[in-house]
Amino acid sequence: MFVRVNGIRLFVDIEGAGLIPDGPTMREKSTLVVLHGGPGADHSIYKPAFSQLSDICQIVYLDQRGNGRSDNGNPADWTLAQWGDDVKALCDTLGIIKPIVFGASWGGVVAQAYATRHPDHPGALILSNTTTRTEFEEIFKAFGRIGGPTAEEVARTYWLSPTPERRQAYFETCLPLYSVTEPDPMMMPRMILKNPVGMHYNGPANEQGKFDFRAGLSQVSCPALVLAGDTDPIMPAAFSEALHDALPNSSYTCFENAGHMLQKDQPEAFFAALRSFINAQSDAPNL
Repeated sequence: MFVRVNGIRLFVDIEGAGLIPDGPTMREKSTLVVLHGGPGADHSIYKPAFSQLSDICQIVYLDQRGNGRSDNGNPADWTLAQWGDDVKALCDTLGIIKPIVFGASWGGVVAQAYATRHPDHPGALILSNTTTRTEFEEIFKAFGRIGGPTAEEVARTYWLSPTPERRQAYFETCLPLYSVTEPDPMMMPRMILKNPVGMHYNGPANEQGKFDFRAGLSQVSCPALVLAGDTDPIMPAAFSEALHDALPNSSYTCFENAGHMLQKDQPEAFFAALRSFINAQSDAPNL
């Protein structure tokens, strides 16, 4: 379905009831707002895996502005500030109070934009395989360690000076290195891929190279779970460690033998961690 937020239509899909019978009462479940990576991807990368959490929370999948099924809007509004404000406005429009916001990769960056701009709004954060700022040289080194000199050079060439041709070469050479396990051959065909928003954002001269949330995160007091994979080339584990250090009320887990897509490389451990954290927030007095 579409929800009008900040002047455009955002595509939202909702899984699971928000209110469930519990003896003589109707019990309200926590709401998990899921922010996809990219930019240029869509929420389909989390289906059907995240469905297993619908027994403990209502899941709100969002295609962010300029991505997936959502309206593109004005490219001048493809900014972290706007994407972060869209998350809050969507919650306010839907009446979601104290959401648990999950963001992985670029979705985790958007989650930080949202949380630092509206620090009293989130009930909790789950930040997976993401970073407080982009350290390009560390990314290139990680691709070199995992994929060799060709992967390192393809990554360096694309991220430092993005073009459509270099983006395609990156997809072919570097994307398969994101996971320890074999890539899902159906993930990309299912996705509505919008390259213009990625090109608009990527690179050191664009917003990817300019954000730094370390100072702002000190004002975010809600509980946070920070997750990483020990063989993630695009968001090395050291990035998540720095994120954990910047958040005053966070816990941190790095999964062994896992890359950028934890739900694929270590699904049992990953979803057990999410389930435990979500249940803990559901039991908290403010929820």
